[in-house]
Amino acid sequence: MASKTVVTVISKISERPLGKEACLVMIYGAELGKKFNLDQATINIGRSSRADIQIDQESVSRNHARISNTGKSLILRDLGSTNGTYINDDLIDEYVLRDGDLIKIGRTIFKFLTGGNIENAYHEEIYRLTTIDGLTQIYNKRYFLEMLEREISRAKRYHRGISLLIFDIDHFKNINDTHGHLAGDHVLKQLSTVVKNKIRREDVLARYGGEEFAIILPEIDVTSGLALGEKLRKLIEKSPFKFEETKIPVTVSVGVAGAGDGDNSEALIKRADDKMYEAKNGGRNCCRA
Repeated sequence: MASKTVVTVISKISERPLGKEACLVMIYGAELGKKFNLDQATINIGRSSRADIQIDQESVSRNHARISNTGKSLILRDLGSTNGTYINDDLIDEYVLRDGDLIKIGRTIFKFLTGGNIENAYHEEIYRLTTIDGLTQIYNKRYFLEMLEREISRAKRYHRGISLLIFDIDHFKNINDTHGHLAGDHVLKQLSTVVKNKIRREDVLARYGGEEFAIILPEIDVTSGLALGEKLRKLIEKSPFKFEETKIPVTVSVGVAGAGDGDNSEALIKRADDKMYEAKNGGRNCCRA
């Protein structure tokens, strides 16, 4: 249950002065990019049609959370919700909001913005949403496709190698069915962090689909790409994925392909994708090139 792991985080209100304006921006959810101004004394968030910010999801309680404006700070309180309220991945009871905080209610994620130039901050966040996946905080499919075209052209121009990894979480539907979609979301985010910390700065990690990821590897041939794929596969298998004290075993199937002289992005993606399905058909939790 959420109540077992609640983290109460309260800063001294006097140390957290409220900016001139404040808002929430939906960075993951049905109304992506929508701005909610926080200019009332209290703002209720929940599934109820009477909520100031309504989130129509089963994982959201009717009266889920409340934001209170003290004049100096904005305080977020969980209202005894079934699935809890998260700030920056910590389950909270009460929390003084700070600029840039990520608020997760059900499967929806908001970013809290405050300061003297709220409109500028909002437009910067909207621009960021064109390249970043709100849940995992890695690149999205749109940015991945743009970068793949660019890197293939660069590889051809300078006669250098380039490889592509595509990998998919094995039996991800079973994770959602057994542990719930909130646990599935947590697995996706944790996996992204695990992989991101083990690749080079110049590599491009993206969420390609629901539970499917891709990595562009500039100046890496297919042999080295296969070695990296196997390294990441083993790392993910050994990593302790856990949600609300429940351990969740996670494995991936990896496909690797290298670009030839006549390849475009579609051909490279298809070969890597075919190899991933070859890994799936070969028993899963393996790597093929």
